[in-house]
Amino acid sequence: MENNDKAFLGTGWGFPPTFNKASASVGLVSAEEDICESLIILLSTYLGERVMQPTYGCNLQDFVFEPLSPTIASSIKEQLRTSILYHEPRILLNSLDLSLDEQLEGRVKLTIDYTIPNINSRFNLVYPFYIEESSGNLLPAVTKGEIPVNLQLGSIANV
Repeated sequence: MENNDKAFLGTGWGFPPTFNKASASVGLVSAEEDICESLIILLSTYLGERVMQPTYGCNLQDFVFEPLSPTIASSIKEQLRTSILYHEPRILLNSLDLSLDEQLEGRVKLTIDYTIPNINSRFNLVYPFYIEESSGNLLPAVTKGEIPVNLQLGSIANV
């Protein structure tokens, strides 16, 4: 039964895409890892950026230079909640949290706590939200085929 449960979660291309010349294949990810990468892509995409899906994305980049107030924090959470609701049907959102511990360094950590109902497991994604100095890139920037070390996906517990 577990294979059927995992099949529901899907398999997709890894991000960033990797290719194996020897086997002429594409690097794939499945199940929980596929969902995590899907969430990262969703949060990193501007609205209207994805072809044929004008509502896909979240426009978090619009908040980078805004002074963080309760209103802005609420707007960020609402954009996240709406984007996840409409574009990641494989999960149930338990909570969203904005950590301001590193606010003076220009960083906000977005913690997404979610459940994958088909396998009845809870997960936690920490999305560091800041601009990388010298490059102007909004993190998490995927460079040289790796997700930044501080981007974490952790299983909380089986419910």
